[in-house]
Amino acid sequence: MSSSSELQVDLRQMIFAIETAVSLVGMNDTNHGKRVGYIASQLAHQLNYDDQTIQFVFELGLLHDCGVSTEQIHNDLVNHFDWNDAYIHCELGYRLLKDFKPLEMFATAIRYHHTPWEKLRKIEISSQNANMANLIFLSDRIDIMAACHYESDILLAREEIVNSIKSYSGTYFDPVLVDAFLEREKSEAFWISLKARHIMLFTWEMRKFGNITLLTLSQLKQLSLIMAYIVDQKSPFTAQHSVRVADVARYIAETFGLSNEQCDKIEIAGLLHDLGKLNMPDNILEKPGPLSRLERSIMSQHSYETYEILRSIEGLGEIARWAAFHHEGLNGVGYPFHPTKQDLCIESRLVAVADVFQALVQDRPYRDGMTLNNVLELLDEFVGSEKLDPRLVDLVNQHVEKCFDIAKGIDPAAKGIEISFFSAEELIAAKKQKNKS
Repeated sequence: MSSSSELQVDLRQMIFAIETAVSLVGMNDTNHGKRVGYIASQLAHQLNYDDQTIQFVFELGLLHDCGVSTEQIHNDLVNHFDWNDAYIHCELGYRLLKDFKPLEMFATAIRYHHTPWEKLRKIEISSQNANMANLIFLSDRIDIMAACHYESDILLAREEIVNSIKSYSGTYFDPVLVDAFLEREKSEAFWISLKARHIMLFTWEMRKFGNITLLTLSQLKQLSLIMAYIVDQKSPFTAQHSVRVADVARYIAETFGLSNEQCDKIEIAGLLHDLGKLNMPDNILEKPGPLSRLERSIMSQHSYETYEILRSIEGLGEIARWAAFHHEGLNGVGYPFHPTKQDLCIESRLVAVADVFQALVQDRPYRDGMTLNNVLELLDEFVGSEKLDPRLVDLVNQHVEKCFDIAKGIDPAAKGIEISFFSAEELIAAKKQKNKS
């Protein structure tokens, strides 16, 4: 039976969850945001910033790459010290946060965190935002140069990193910040702390500090939408998938007669169900044909990654299970937990039906979106094999045209949250058009 207690979720825990999700894009290196937060906070200590500012700097480091969704963008950022299209993820991150009041204070610094100091000084933003943006840029580039050395020869590689950073003083980086780095890096502990096991412990300990800020339900939905957008930008074939699953799930839940609170939670579970896909290689998500056994084994891990991200957030325990169980079948065939039929509550079953339905009507790299008749035939097959709950599929059948329109995003009466963010492709096109004019 579901709990009826009101959702109480701390903003700071959600910030850590966003970093965990976004860092999955790094595939084999999933600590970049944590390390940038650590480096920036250490330089802030060196500059004698107050505790509140140091905490802000650390959280800014966690969030700075919230505009990165694809493996390709991540690789370009890692392999080039400066990159012409680096602005794209900065602009996306800015647009994601600028209208979300609890995190809006990070937006401008994120927007300019790849802008060289000599250019940044000429932009009309506050000195505080310019300083924060450049501090993150410096911390980010230190980590990019050092990342491949942390587990082996970092104390030998540090000299080359330091000399490189010094060469960019006054052009890419504020000389005051570079001087703070040159002082701080003299300690071997600064570098050793960046090893994976140490940075994980440091980040876990940092969760204990700072004031608790409880999100309203409306704010939690909006933040869940931001996280859904990050996931859905992973591939053009999954654009708006999460928000449409949330729309369909909420409609089915309301029609089934669940309480408004359950419907709210189900909507959030729908928005967050595919967070783990950020750790999937781009070429698997966009493969125009059947997956190999190896590729399918990799894909089968994404639901568990979703669970790991969400279960650490106090108050989201139920939602974590509902979201993570979206590929589980009543017959025990699915992944990755294989719960019993009794352990699959109505909310979990409902998210699973909504996910299957929306995925079938959406275009995918290996097929066009299915017709309504084909969708209904497949749903009946899934009921026959005891994969999906017959009560919920019967409900979809009774309201199939409405569900279809919601899943396609063409129903004007849908109660889901509207998406107003730009895609990376739209930003690139806008820049090209601006350059032409």
